[in-house]
Amino acid sequence: MSMADEQAAPEALAELAQAAARLEAAIGTAVIGQRQVIREVLTALFAGGHVLVEGVPGLGKTLLVRALARAVQGQFGRIQFTPDLMPSDVTGHVMYDMKAEQFKLRRGPVFCNFLLADEINRAPAKTQAALLEVMQEQQVTIEGNTIALDAPFMVLATQNPIEQEGTYPLPEAQIDRFLLKVRIDYPDPAEEAALVRQVTRDQVGERLHVEGVLAVMQPAEVLRAQTLAARLRVDDQVMDYCVRLVRATRDWRGIQMGAGPRGTIALVRAARAHALISGNGYVTPDDVKAVALAVLRHRLSLTPDLEIEGMEVDDVLRQLLADVKAPRA
Repeated sequence: MSMADEQAAPEALAELAQAAARLEAAIGTAVIGQRQVIREVLTALFAGGHVLVEGVPGLGKTLLVRALARAVQGQFGRIQFTPDLMPSDVTGHVMYDMKAEQFKLRRGPVFCNFLLADEINRAPAKTQAALLEVMQEQQVTIEGNTIALDAPFMVLATQNPIEQEGTYPLPEAQIDRFLLKVRIDYPDPAEEAALVRQVTRDQVGERLHVEGVLAVMQPAEVLRAQTLAARLRVDDQVMDYCVRLVRATRDWRGIQMGAGPRGTIALVRAARAHALISGNGYVTPDDVKAVALAVLRHRLSLTPDLEIEGMEVDDVLRQLLADVKAPRA
């Protein structure tokens, strides 16, 4: 069966939707609660995009990425960003081996499938740019040699929204390259109680255990899902709806800077992935609405007067979604 035939086959879409549900459940065995966060991360995965995760320390961001890597049998990598981190610490470098009397390539931590870039805003701009270039090109150039990264390749970068001392905020042009910005918040009381029971049961220290996460997908299946998601049908009316939503951010009251065309592209890509996870063979306005906040919240900035009033980007986006009419048919 060709890929084009597979796209149109309802059984292929149903199969992938079931695989996505198993993947979500597998991650959920380690990451208690945070169902919305897990769903948004999977949406970015199937859309072939990267995620900026915002949340205070201790909410399970590292656990989330490790559980995802284990569930799809991918390689996990982690970089702790610090002010003295150099670009070569991210990508790798060439070093001279005294014993072999020759130069050897030392690969950096970006050579993996799922990379956790922890506290990305603590590294200087040059180091941030090295990672963002890898994200865009999915390849690394060291001493004139270009090396492609293994697919799938996904970066989940974290930043603390509270502590800003000693940080280097991501420029708008760079933050725009993340497909989604996901906000991870405190779990509700029942989920927190279940989390504490699980983590403290017969465990010494604070080591993160993901051994219980079942491997339910393989990297090749993720690539197949990405291909199918990219080919899902988007009706002209739904495409027009995406364009109108993003264009509305550019002259909406209270928005100082709206989203650019990359925002529209990201909205369509994420909506396709969301439709695939839902088992649909086409994108609906509800798919667009489901991903709109995560796609657009990091591409906007509010006017100072709204910030003084305590308004947040999500509040304005909800108003915009309520006012911009979606196609009915």
